[in-house]
Amino acid sequence: MNDAFASLPFDTRAPDRDVQSPSPHLLDELALHGYRPLDDEPDPRPLPSSDAASLALEAAVEALSGLFLDTRLEADFPDLLWSFVNLFHRKVDRIDRELDDNETAQRRAQAEQDGSEIRSVELERLIALGLTLTERRNAFEFFRDHLAELYATETGSVWRPRSGSKVNHRALTAALIDSRDFLNAKKLAETQVLLPPGPRIAFAGGVDCNDHQRIWDALDKVHAKHPDMVLLHGGGAKGAERIASCWADNRKVQQVAFKPDWSRHKNAAPFKRNDMMLETLPIGLIVFPGSGIVENLGDKARKMGIPVWRFK
Repeated sequence: MNDAFASLPFDTRAPDRDVQSPSPHLLDELALHGYRPLDDEPDPRPLPSSDAASLALEAAVEALSGLFLDTRLEADFPDLLWSFVNLFHRKVDRIDRELDDNETAQRRAQAEQDGSEIRSVELERLIALGLTLTERRNAFEFFRDHLAELYATETGSVWRPRSGSKVNHRALTAALIDSRDFLNAKKLAETQVLLPPGPRIAFAGGVDCNDHQRIWDALDKVHAKHPDMVLLHGGGAKGAERIASCWADNRKVQQVAFKPDWSRHKNAAPFKRNDMMLETLPIGLIVFPGSGIVENLGDKARKMGIPVWRFK
């Protein structure tokens, strides 16, 4: 009997019940976890709605506030909340780098197109992946900006990143742009995002100038004449430039902060910063009392034929 079965071209013995084929295992995984696209695949799942995201973020901030306020840790709350907003800001930066890689891959795939279906499908996959990354970036920018508004409500001060730019690609209103990104934008050809359109108005003032009313009145007059203006300033942490920056936040005016690059230019950094600001060819300069650096900017602007509006 055994010899007869052994002569058959296939195995007629009962299957081993402990051995499972890959298909049931795959079906079990799908039933437990659902479809999960790989990292380099477009994700068809929907993004969180803006209403649901707003409610979730507000609940998180409210929970943190309730935990810290009226306790010995209350003084640590603003710093922790700043870090919470920064968490989403850094995530936006990481996705932007992925988008840069995706753009490079798309350009390479375009150059490699030879009419074959394989090359065409690969390019289509990269395009779909790029669209997914763009939507994810926009979502995290919304989370960051909404948290920044909650930060301002809770602490009374405007949230600002310590490095890089706070730019919303869906709505560029009141974008705070660091001058290094502004200048690099010319090389990277990202002018639509980092070089805001509109007449540029430069502003300068010293750290000891704190005349809020006069500064706001002067900027309001210019804004009434140029509603689409872009404010250029030195990005000072206090004094006239900080007041001007707060004015731009309040009036929803786009602004570009030209901060001195001390590590590169040493003691000449503020004067190099003045040159960079004037290279953008503003249509006017508002000058409030300040140091010799402020006066240097005003003198250079006047020599270039840029109208200077001085306040004593």
